Amino acid sequence: MRHPVDGSSWKEFDKKYLNFSREPRNVRIGLAADGFNPFGNMSLAHSTWPVVLTTFNLPPWLCMKESSFMLSLLIPGPKSPRKDMDVFLKPLVCELKHLWQEGVRTKEAATNTFFTMKAVLLWTINDFPARSSLSGWSGQGYKACPTCNEDTPSMHVTNKVVCVGHRRFLHATHAWRKSLDFNGEPETRSPPKQFSVVDIDDQLSRLLYRVPGKHPDFGGVKRKQEDFELNWNKRSIFFELEYWSSLQLKHNLDVMHIEKNGNKFYRLHPKYSLKVGDRKLFCQFIKDVKLSDGFGSNISKRVIDNNSNITGLKSHDCHILMQRLLPIGIRGFLTKDIYTPIVDLCTFFKQLCSRTLLVDDMKKAKKAILLILCKLELIYPPTFFDIMVHLVLHLPDEALRGGPVCMRWMYPFERYMKKLKHYVRNKARPEGSIAEGYVAKEALSFCSMYLRDVQTRFNQPDINEDVVVEKTKLWVFESKCCPANAKKIKYLTINEKLNFEWFVLDSCQEVRDYMNEFKYEHLQDDVKTKFLKWFLEKLYLMKVQNSPEFHPELYALSMGAEINAFTYSACIVNGVRFMVRGRDVEQITQNSRVLAEGVNHEKYYGQVEEIIELCYGNGAQNVDNDLVEDLDVVHNNSSSNCLLSIDFTQYLLNTSSHVTVGEKSSEVNMPTVTDNTLSDDESNNDEDDFEYDTEGSEAEGSEADTEESEGEFD
Repeated sequence: MRHPVDGSSWKEFDKKYLNFSREPRNVRIGLAADGFNPFGNMSLAHSTWPVVLTTFNLPPWLCMKESSFMLSLLIPGPKSPRKDMDVFLKPLVCELKHLWQEGVRTKEAATNTFFTMKAVLLWTINDFPARSSLSGWSGQGYKACPTCNEDTPSMHVTNKVVCVGHRRFLHATHAWRKSLDFNGEPETRSPPKQFSVVDIDDQLSRLLYRVPGKHPDFGGVKRKQEDFELNWNKRSIFFELEYWSSLQLKHNLDVMHIEKNGNKFYRLHPKYSLKVGDRKLFCQFIKDVKLSDGFGSNISKRVIDNNSNITGLKSHDCHILMQRLLPIGIRGFLTKDIYTPIVDLCTFFKQLCSRTLLVDDMKKAKKAILLILCKLELIYPPTFFDIMVHLVLHLPDEALRGGPVCMRWMYPFERYMKKLKHYVRNKARPEGSIAEGYVAKEALSFCSMYLRDVQTRFNQPDINEDVVVEKTKLWVFESKCCPANAKKIKYLTINEKLNFEWFVLDSCQEVRDYMNEFKYEHLQDDVKTKFLKWFLEKLYLMKVQNSPEFHPELYALSMGAEINAFTYSACIVNGVRFMVRGRDVEQITQNSRVLAEGVNHEKYYGQVEEIIELCYGNGAQNVDNDLVEDLDVVHNNSSSNCLLSIDFTQYLLNTSSHVTVGEKSSEVNMPTVTDNTLSDDESNNDEDDFEYDTEGSEAEGSEADTEESEGEFD
């Protein structure tokens, strides 16, 4: 699954509403809403609620981009709307009803024709408190779980409602159901039932009519709910949409906030907490971590001066801590029976947040997370298990219904709200400032679509823009590496030059046939030491005879590289910036680590020591006017998971030259090679070295992702 279209919710909707699904130009919309303080001082005195729409008809890499967002509503503060949310959503719902029932006449620019476009609201995206305001199901109390509904496993412990008893979800014959190690009693309850659309409608039909909010007619105080109303405090206004009740997934559980609020493992119960010395070692481990450029913020600054605690973690910091750092950092400080379920939980989140999900993996994860929660119940006290920990149990089911989590979480919308906050110029009228800034931004963006040869938000290159690969005959000359700093001249020794040339020849697929021919004709000769001379003679004869198999690039390859090479300290490959180790040690990020696969797919980890550019064909003008100078960076694949700069140590040591001293000249007259080395002033890559500080930045995932997000290597 790579897109919400792969989820069961989208597919079931298409089956039920065939007239809508037959028109591929009909729009599928997601709605995100959350409150933020427009003044930026982290005070709760003012809460402004933007309601943002995004379109899911776009490819996966565009669905959650800011260019796809539409600010449909801006609910003013200073107070949160809470139960009165429906009052503000009424105009939007009326438009959604019109788009569903009648549609709007729309022109398709590609064909210059008109059609009736309709739209459907697929689901909402919000954190758990905002979910309560939109759905009408309260996220507090004994029945806080919206999925388990009235069967939520909960109990009261030390002035707190906790969600324990996850053995209830196990199969009836599971051995843990009879175990007394959990609470001293066997588990005999059946799993919570799956509530159908009819069951939910029946619950909503029993709700008593009440005026929203703390209405004066009720004494201006909160009214007590009846038991038969369960945790419903209203019937959501979205049920006015004809299709809403039939949707499998109406309100998403936000993985971002669940992961953040559940990240408590560095603040454990005293029995399982780290000792003072171990805590300092763990904090020092976090402080020494260097993430890849753009992968995350400078998490080392979250460690306090005495290395005894980690404070001020943002949502994305918790994301990185749980999925990347915690499984490694705690292994040496906790016993195996304690750290194993923690590592399993971290692995579960890492798999869940992948950009590509497999249905079978999510079905297995659904069973695995149940066992993980049961193991955690054997370790931690009941007060650990609040509603946010319990909600982890339902995340695999939502992934099966809605597709990848990265299309349904709050990260891009939280970043968008930060941008809206920057629009505030008049603090006496924050909402007006945001509205004016948004309208001005949209107008400029719309006008920029009609500009040509001008850099706009739609064609602005990335900071790590890839080089345009020119098509050549030989694969080794199709450089996919873009230098990111000024070049320096490196004078190669004879031994280095010969071994570099051999490596290039051995890596070139187009030379394999010639190499096999040489092996067949010279059974006793060493290929590494004799092939280059034979190859040069072969290509020269092909040129003299005007052979159709002759190609200038092959001839340039046979002549060998120049004695002068170029070196760089940084380069860009596949949108990822890599640096040599000598430069990387001076950065707060690390971008020199690489992963390469061997012949038998074994994995080798290492660091980029040197980035070398070899020059081929510099004497070509004396051979063929059509053969031009070709510069190439030594590499063996375009994948960012493969080697970028080859470690030539194994070729430089204990290897004999393939040119024998005193060897007689060949009977074929060889062309002379002149030295036309480029100087530093002639380089096209004279960009100054950049120092990158990722403090305060948050990776996308890749984008982050990216997981196998950019610049990240497992």
